Amino acid sequence: MYGNGVSKARKIYIMSMRVLMWASVAVTCLLALFMIVYISVRGIPNISWEILSTKPSYLSGGIGILPDIMNTVYILIATLVIVIPLGAGAAIYLTEYASNKRIVAVIEYAAETLSGIPSIIYGLVGMLFFCQFLNMKTSIIAGALTLVIMNLPTIMRTTQESLKTVPQSYREGAFGLGAGKWRVIRTVVLPGCVDGVITGCILSAGRILGESAALLFTAGFAHALNGIFEGFSSPGATLTVALYVYAKEQGEFGIAFAIAAILMVLALVINLSAMLTGKYFKRRRNI
Repeated sequence: MYGNGVSKARKIYIMSMRVLMWASVAVTCLLALFMIVYISVRGIPNISWEILSTKPSYLSGGIGILPDIMNTVYILIATLVIVIPLGAGAAIYLTEYASNKRIVAVIEYAAETLSGIPSIIYGLVGMLFFCQFLNMKTSIIAGALTLVIMNLPTIMRTTQESLKTVPQSYREGAFGLGAGKWRVIRTVVLPGCVDGVITGCILSAGRILGESAALLFTAGFAHALNGIFEGFSSPGATLTVALYVYAKEQGEFGIAFAIAAILMVLALVINLSAMLTGKYFKRRRNI
């Protein structure tokens, strides 16, 4: 034993764990840096205004990703408009209203199970149910509804965890002042956890942006440029699906890396937005 009461074996163990921890951090950072640099070097030189602002021309052989960008925006808007009220509403009911703990546990277990299902299975179910059974055919709205099912557990669980961070004393104080249940939730609980709810929604948007497997069967491969209302009922390839088509089917790796660079930048922006939004609302709450 040493003077400080720590044995030699214990010191070696602590030092080994510290080295292993720093090695894990270094490997993770190097992998992330390698991905960013590699995709940037291969993709950014292939990005041009012509590619971003035109649609593909099969007669002249021109390549443009404007339809894919618009389809990505359409499917992102449609999914978030549906999934946020559903997920937040389900979380509020389970946390604030539901009294049967057994039913709550079953629903939470089902949500956890749904979040672990591979996305390709969601795509298959979406194709059979939305595209064929509901006769939506291959369309943006069918893909959006499939993504709603995929992201519903994420929104629900993040909102639940945020609601649980609000101290129970806040609710009891509001009830003591004569406020009703919904008024307490609307004026006390939700403002107290809005940072976590919004952060979860933004991160869910990042998952929607990067999804491809579920959309291959439901949204389709079309590079058509449609208006917003016509676009929802028409097939359309998002940026991730277009990346797969250009790289796997057409061998256009230059444009594939360009799309990858765009997606990487969007993912970084979304994660940065989530972090800044969380800090902003947390700072407002502490004022």
